[in-house]
Amino acid sequence: MATLLHIDSSVFPGEASSSRPVTAAFRRVWEEQHPGGTVIYRDLAADPVPHITAAAWSAGYTDPAERTAEQSAAFAARMRLIEELEQADAVLIGAPMYNFSIPSTLKTWLDSVLLMGRTAGETPSAKGTPAVVVASRGGSYGPGTPREGYDFVQNYLETVLGKTLGLDLDFIVPELTMAPRNPAMSELVPRYEASRKRALEEAAAKAEELTELLAA
Repeated sequence: MATLLHIDSSVFPGEASSSRPVTAAFRRVWEEQHPGGTVIYRDLAADPVPHITAAAWSAGYTDPAERTAEQSAAFAARMRLIEELEQADAVLIGAPMYNFSIPSTLKTWLDSVLLMGRTAGETPSAKGTPAVVVASRGGSYGPGTPREGYDFVQNYLETVLGKTLGLDLDFIVPELTMAPRNPAMSELVPRYEASRKRALEEAAAKAEELTELLAA
């Protein structure tokens, strides 16, 4: 049966988050379509993975027989994350924009799973795995907007997830999420509401689409 790797990184729980309700909408449909499937869930805000250390990094390029005890323990933790990625038939990631980039907890997860010669390099071990990223953001960063070019979420994840890990990447982008909280953005609330509604619909539709793709 199909396995979904679901990662949330928003610091806010439940409906207080802009990305979590959208990843939840995807997962809800996915689980309906895969009643006997497996979901590997990591909430990086509630249970962050360790920051990469010299031991964890160097162990990836050291013969297993020559690793120190510290290297072996640190590398074992990385391998659990790598194997979760490799086992997944699809990947779902909530990646809200914080200060124009991804949450530090998500960066830490990426530092652990990116291993040259295995998940990265000429033949990435998870190459072709479909991945959906919910990249929520407080403002609007599209062409012609005042902050065009300030988005370091999508372009970074396209490089790391798509070009380096080789995942088949798709984005869902709820934007203007600060509009209900910021009086200066009050006139943008209808656009925010439309963006949120569209994101929820896209999440459900994408879950169904991937179900059909994997069944083909």
